[in-house]
Amino acid sequence: MNQPTPSTPAPDQAPGLPTPDFAAIKQRQQATWASGDFAIIGVTLQIVGESLAEAADIHAGERVIDIAAGNGNATLAAARRFAHVTSTDYVPALLEKGRARAAAEGLAVDFREADAEALPFHDGSFDVALSTFGIMFAPDHARSASEMMRVVRPGGRIGIANWTPDGFIGTLFKTVGKYVPPPAGLTPPPRWGTEDYLRQLFGSSAASIRAERKMFNMRYGSTAHWLQVFRDYYGPVHKAFNALDPAGQQALQGEIVALLERFNVSGDDSLVVPCEYLEAVIIKRPPDVLH
Repeated sequence: MNQPTPSTPAPDQAPGLPTPDFAAIKQRQQATWASGDFAIIGVTLQIVGESLAEAADIHAGERVIDIAAGNGNATLAAARRFAHVTSTDYVPALLEKGRARAAAEGLAVDFREADAEALPFHDGSFDVALSTFGIMFAPDHARSASEMMRVVRPGGRIGIANWTPDGFIGTLFKTVGKYVPPPAGLTPPPRWGTEDYLRQLFGSSAASIRAERKMFNMRYGSTAHWLQVFRDYYGPVHKAFNALDPAGQQALQGEIVALLERFNVSGDDSLVVPCEYLEAVIIKRPPDVLH
């Protein structure tokens, strides 16, 4: 099994800035995603996994890895298409949620605890790699993209769904970052939601990249309902509020409420927020045309 190459700066990292301490950042991120209960929110995103499985053209019998799988939306979508699926994440509690969901449907899935930046699989182990709103949060973008490409066979496919920088979730992260700034030098995760950045990340290893902007509609009972769910269960929001004093919490809540009201299209007392994301399918270049 080839080992991942040493960390390199992200493609858009400003020259002269020190490389972030990815190991320390990853420990913090792992604690963030283990806080709350992301699965409560994750299950609402299942339609994105189904759409991605179709876009990636999953066939029965193919070997599929779901990277940073969370509670298993893309995992289940691929398994429902009779693929042989390995579901990976670095948060054991989320893998347990995925395992329970697979068992409830009688789906055979191999669940493995694994770091997206150091996947414990041989080169070319899979026909397809998938990730829905997962690998984009790995701190070292270049390394995680390289690992994703490494474990897919030549001619295989990578299917990813990532929030865009200017959609609701990307704007939410910017809002939260004003109160709880991200580590210095870290490339924002929603950069993965732009086609140009994907071309920088995957470069000459990709024979083709097909990308489409899509919408996922968040549906909640009200703005207050959304706030309660995300404050209690969504790691990044949960941790941000816990890091602030009461005045800071009130200010952040006010900005988030204004953001929700700006994006809300329900037309009644409920909440319907279109969340833009980029769905992309990348074909790994065969070795005979690498040079």
